[in-house]
Amino acid sequence: MLKDIDVVTTQEAATFLGVSVTSVQKLVESGALVAWKTQGGHRRIPRAALSEFKDRARMEPPQSDAPLRSRLLIVEDDDIVRALYANRIAQWKLPLDLTLCRSGFEGLIEIGVNGPDILLLDINMRGIDGYEIMETVLSRPSLRHIHIAIVTGLDRSELDKRGGVPPGVAFFQKPVPFDHLCGFVTACCMQKQRMQA
Repeated sequence: MLKDIDVVTTQEAATFLGVSVTSVQKLVESGALVAWKTQGGHRRIPRAALSEFKDRARMEPPQSDAPLRSRLLIVEDDDIVRALYANRIAQWKLPLDLTLCRSGFEGLIEIGVNGPDILLLDINMRGIDGYEIMETVLSRPSLRHIHIAIVTGLDRSELDKRGGVPPGVAFFQKPVPFDHLCGFVTACCMQKQRMQA
């Protein structure tokens, strides 16, 4: 019977594989990972299928002709701006895996779980704001590889009251200058490609 099968949730599967919950959902939707949905709409994955998938992934050599992908995390609490980001970045055709978070709290969790390569931060957000996220990332040696850009409606004088823009952090003022931002993200992607070559 199904209830006797050892199963895990998508969150548990994500932890086991070392990927995001979204990645697990995509693996399920593509058929690469066996799963089913409960009556409540929650995915359940047999532990045996998960172990088999992980073993198979270890044995398969990486695709050398595919460009190395960078993980881009955007923390922005405005729904319209997040939608703009998603639409414009999809047009850039860069080797990116994009994650959008709507709060500083969500952003910190995503950073802790998946460690992005590139981080774009809004500053003015309720609760944990972009400045707090930036300070957290800069204070941890294990996260120093992350390229950070502030994208905010505040000007530099307002940021100076919070301590300014730290060295190595890019600054873009809203409305979002997508052309300049594309250049920044492209440079970050190219650097990762060179480092891994």
